[in-house]
Order: sequence, then structure tokens, then C-alpha cells
Amino acid sequence: MGLMVKDDGWRVSDELWARMEPLLPARPGHPLGCHNPRVPDRAAMNAILFVLRTGCQWNALSATGICSCSSAYRRFREWAEAGVFLELWRQELLAYDRLKGVEWEWLAMDGAIGKAPLGGAETGPNPTDRAKRGRNGAYSARGRASRSGSRSPVPTATTSSSPA
Repeated sequence: MGLMVKDDGWRVSDELWARMEPLLPARPGHPLGCHNPRVPDRAAMNAILFVLRTGCQWNALSATGICSCSSAYRRFREWAEAGVFLELWRQELLAYDRLKGVEWEWLAMDGAIGKAPLGGAETGPNPTDRAKRGRNGAYSARGRASRSGSRSPVPTATTSSSPA
């Protein structure tokens, strides 16, 4: 038995489930016709939304008792590929627009991943480079190899200049 034994207020409401369920694709048949019973769609959706709301890892989901992590992740991939979440977002956004109104002229979306086209020399060096060249002895494995911590070689019988 998991940690979540009763409705904690984070479960999908009946009203929301009535709008979600028609968007779900038909259950795929098992190639052999026999397998363990499939986790109910509503339990899988509760598990997926729990992960998205809390940010917990998929593997930690099994301890909650909502649904196994493998079933929830498999269903998440299946539904994401079928466009369920995108369509749900679209429908709910339009419903909100009808109820409250979205000021579309004030919305903006932007994003970029890449080099700045006007960067140039004025931007300075990359802070991760620190203008260093080559290997840094203080942070290299060779620099830490000595147990004594000394950076200079210790004279031994073969390296000392005194006669033996």
C-alpha cells in the first residue's frame, strides 16, 4: 500500500475527467491476447499529473500507490505521441478564453538557443573558460597524485645527488 490512500485534493476531478477521457486513444490490443490487466486510464492520468505537479522522478511514483512508474511513463509516452496533452491544453485554453477572456494582443512567445549573432569581441571571454590554456595542475589528477601534497619531486636513492 502506498502513501496516498485517499483523495488528497490533487486527483483529477470528475468534471475534468469527463473532458479528458474522450481525447484518449483507444486501448491497443495485446499481440498475444493475454496479459496483466491494464492500469485504469484515470489512475494513469492522476500519476502523470502528480509527477508534473510535484516534479518527482518517475521511479519515485511507485511509492505513492497511485500507479506504477512504468505504467504511468508508458501511458505518458503513448498519450504524448497521440497529441492528447496538446489537444487538452488547446481546448482548456479556448474554454478559459470564453469564460474570462485572454488578451491575445498582450501575449508574446520567444526563445532562442544558440550563439548571439552580434556577440563579437565586445562581449568578453566565456566565463567558463577563464582565459586559461591547457591543463591546470591544481585541478588535474596528476597534481593530486602525491599523497604528501608536495608538488616537487621527493629525492630518492636513485635521484639524489649524494653518493650512496
